[in-house]
Amino acid sequence: MTFATVRRLGLPLPGAEEGTSYGTPALKVGGKMFACIASHKSAEPDTLVVRIPFEQRDALVEEEPDTYYLKDHYVGYACVLVRLKRIPDDALRDLLLSGWRFVSSGGRIQKRKKPSAEGLAARNRRHAFKQR
Repeated sequence: MTFATVRRLGLPLPGAEEGTSYGTPALKVGGKMFACIASHKSAEPDTLVVRIPFEQRDALVEEEPDTYYLKDHYVGYACVLVRLKRIPDDALRDLLLSGWRFVSSGGRIQKRKKPSAEGLAARNRRHAFKQR
């Protein structure tokens, strides 16, 4: 999957427009980015960033870590990283709608403090246990 698919699924949303964010292709609503190609060097190639609430992001990463993930750079932001090669069109459509709703409803650029080393270790233990 490429950004062309993201564009095809996201541009029909009311007020959605194509633009750039940090020099990469992006979808915006009201001038605010709700999805873009990841530009930070820590992200894997062919990764999409979608702005969504922390709770939704955490649930997606926990439930489907092969598709949704985080890197340290993004942990404090209300967004999720998506491996475009792993996400089906219907799931991407739903995720883009969530991102569009979050941004168009005034979802602020929320920042969350990075979890403590103890919090990360506990999360990693839970994830490792679920993999068994």
